Amino acid sequence: MDFNNLLPILLGLASAFFWGAGDFTGGLGAKRARAALVVLVGQSLGLAAILPLLLYSHEVRPPWPDLLFSALAGLLGMAGLVLLYQALADGQMSIAAPVSALLAACIPVVVGIWQEGPPGAAQLVGFALALAAIWLISSSEGIGKIDKAQLARLRLPMLAGLTFGGYFVFMHAGGQRATLWPLFCARLVSVTALFLYLALRRQVSRLPRAAWPFAAANGLLDVSANALYILAGQSGRLDVAAVLGSLYPGMTVLLAWLLLKERISRLQGVGIVAALVAIGLIAGG
Repeated sequence: MDFNNLLPILLGLASAFFWGAGDFTGGLGAKRARAALVVLVGQSLGLAAILPLLLYSHEVRPPWPDLLFSALAGLLGMAGLVLLYQALADGQMSIAAPVSALLAACIPVVVGIWQEGPPGAAQLVGFALALAAIWLISSSEGIGKIDKAQLARLRLPMLAGLTFGGYFVFMHAGGQRATLWPLFCARLVSVTALFLYLALRRQVSRLPRAAWPFAAANGLLDVSANALYILAGQSGRLDVAAVLGSLYPGMTVLLAWLLLKERISRLQGVGIVAALVAIGLIAGG
C-alpha cells in the first residue's frame, strides 16, 4: 500500500490512542475532583501548550470561515463532554458510552459519503464492523434489552453523540489549511464556554492537588489527539479519520485492564478483535 494512503489510517488510530488515554487520565482525575473542573483545568493547560507553538510556528492564519468552523467544533465538543458526563453521572454508563460513540462516528460517515462519494466496498464493511466494535467495547455491562424507561434516558447520550459528530465534521472543515490555528480557536472557545457554564452554576473552585497530574495529562493528551485528527483529515477522508478516531473507547478499556487490573468482558474482547479486523479492512480499502 502507498504510504500516502496509509498515513490517514495511522493518524486516525493515533488520535484514538491519545483520546482514549486522555479519557483514562480524565477518569482518574474525576475520582479526585469534580469531573467538569478536571476538564476545565485540562482544557486550559492544553490551550496554554498550544499558544507558544502557535506564536513560534509562524503558521499562516487560515481564512475566517475556517476559524468559525473551528470555533463551532470547540463549542460542540465541550457541549458533548458536559452532556456525556451528565449522562454518566445519571448511572447510564453502559448505554451512554456506546450510543454517544456510535452517533459520533455515524454522522461524519454520512457527511463524508455525501461530500466525497462512497468509499470502497471493503472500507464500507470496515466502517460497519468498526461501529459494531465501538458498541461492544463500550458495553461493559453487556447488551441487554432496552425498556421504555431506558429509551427515555437516551436523550442525553444521543445529544452528546450528535455534538461529538458535529465536532468531527466542523473540525475537519476548519482544519484543511492549518493545524495550530484551528486547535487554538477551538480550545479557546471551549475553555471560555465551560468556564462560563461553571460560573453560572457557581461551581468554579480550586482543583485539589491530587487531581492536578491527571488533569494536566488529560489536557495534553486531548490536544494531541485533536491535532492528530486534524492531520488525519488533511491527508485523507473525513469518514476514515472520524471512524478510526471513534475507536478511542478501546484504548481506555485496555489501559484500565493493564494499569488498574479491571476485567475485560467477553463482549469487550470480541469488540477489540472486531476493531482490529475493521482497521485492516479500512486500510486495505
